[in-house]
Amino acid sequence: MPRSIWKGAVSFGLVNIPVKVYGATEEKDISFRQVHREDGGRIKYKRVCELDGEEVPYAEIAKGYEAADGRVAILDADDFAGLPSADGKTVDVVQFVDVAQIDPTYFDRSYFLEADASGAKPYVLLRDALAKAGKAAVVKVALRSKENLALIRPVGKVLQLHTMLWPDELRDGSFAEPPDTVKVTDAELSMADMLIEQLSGDFDPEAYTDNYREELEKVIEAKLEGVEVPVSEAEEPKAEVVDLVAALRASVEAAKARREKAAKAS
Repeated sequence: MPRSIWKGAVSFGLVNIPVKVYGATEEKDISFRQVHREDGGRIKYKRVCELDGEEVPYAEIAKGYEAADGRVAILDADDFAGLPSADGKTVDVVQFVDVAQIDPTYFDRSYFLEADASGAKPYVLLRDALAKAGKAAVVKVALRSKENLALIRPVGKVLQLHTMLWPDELRDGSFAEPPDTVKVTDAELSMADMLIEQLSGDFDPEAYTDNYREELEKVIEAKLEGVEVPVSEAEEPKAEVVDLVAALRASVEAAKARREKAAKAS
């Protein structure tokens, strides 16, 4: 059972729903420590002031903001005290929207909401009402000393909370747009449609694995056991695409063959 990271209440009109918040995801990346190659000892760093070269204790470390022109503003506790609070314990519903209206780029982190004590019935009420209406609740919530825009939506029998980025945190992607002069032919589009059809299906996340992490774990285990490190077969580099239609046609045939092989195996 994971530990809750936040406890408060969802304000739904005049109804308050006591909830606990739990992280819905966990990182599976393999983390490394910096060590001395000769003896495996961990590398430690000192907090040293770049101006006087002296090591600085935590008690003397402040928060500083460096402007583009090099000036530094040093802020202390009193400077933060006058700001709007980001430590509130109430999640205020601002609006109800269709989830399809929200660009997935806005989503940041996902959390589970658990009803606390007397909050079970209003929790179920909000969950079922959102599911029936096909809506999600846009809310403001203070998590980790930061005010967040977030979305609450029903997922099965639970409510999930997704923190979102603010509009000014999304970059303008127009720089990545191909030139308008680039056109595709009807034949190319037709073959692309056929490939999409061959590779279409219901999304099953369990069908995908992190091959890099699996191979890295084998290497680490071999190092720990003092045995020979396994060598994985490298993929052949793909040839440069000259004829787009021919490449798409070959891809369609390959996709058909994979489907037929999978069907026979099942």
